[in-house]
Amino acid sequence: MSTDAILRELLVRQLDHWLPGALHRSRRATLALAYAGSDAAGADDALAVVAEFADRLRGRRLTVLVLADGTEDLPGRLGPVESALPAEVAVHVVPGHPDRLPVALKAAGAAGAPLLTFVDGGEPAPAVLAAAAAGRPAELLLVTDAGRSLRPALTAAGFPLVTEVELVPAAGSPARLVAFGTGSDRSLEAVKDALWALDEYAGVRYRDPADPARRLLNITLHPDPGPLRRELLAELARSGPRTVTELRRWTVTSTVYRAADANRALTSLLGSGAVRRDPAHGRLSGDVVISAAPTSTA
Repeated sequence: MSTDAILRELLVRQLDHWLPGALHRSRRATLALAYAGSDAAGADDALAVVAEFADRLRGRRLTVLVLADGTEDLPGRLGPVESALPAEVAVHVVPGHPDRLPVALKAAGAAGAPLLTFVDGGEPAPAVLAAAAAGRPAELLLVTDAGRSLRPALTAAGFPLVTEVELVPAAGSPARLVAFGTGSDRSLEAVKDALWALDEYAGVRYRDPADPARRLLNITLHPDPGPLRRELLAELARSGPRTVTELRRWTVTSTVYRAADANRALTSLLGSGAVRRDPAHGRLSGDVVISAAPTSTA
């Protein structure tokens, strides 16, 4: 399985989470798929997911924008899937680079209603990020070349919760950065769950941009907690004692790991004596305070 296939699977999983909530929240919503190239990989898979929610679309309006260069063959490719969509879904294939996304979203009237934007490739211009943040609520799944963090740009655009991960193919092809911006804790957890549930035999590993050691992580439902243990110790050294709730949230918002992974890592750190807890005994509940032990090591 290629990196593109992993990205298609991630898009499908996140769309499967987003669409029911968007249709419940509002009578209209927009799904925008923008591609720097002409392949538009995953657009047909996304439409297939939309078709599965036909019964929930009654009385609603979903606009699907597919923006890509060289779109001549796209209508024919999407046609079989599009024909299965209910009348409540309007699909618009728009030629052009993702830089045209602000104009396309404005024409579609996407502002002020649920909006999920997927952008694959190219350097995300501030205007593109701002347009993707105009939904109420707005979510953005962004894919670009690895090498720099997009967290500051997404935060500045209006996404208060951001996570990032690099996809590193075993075959040696260039790594890609996946960034996700949202205002919903549930959506952030959902994309984390989706990331760790992808195909572990895809020949792709993860790398946390926040990890100074740049360790590679296998895709698995139970990821290696070693890097997270070290990151938690570094966070405790920076910030001082924190509650379990605070460390769980920091894990979700600042690393590639999930809240449940923080519990496993903290249990391991406590067992090794690398950290201390207050109170010293009892369940590891959210109000337990964790502090680094003197001369702690992971």
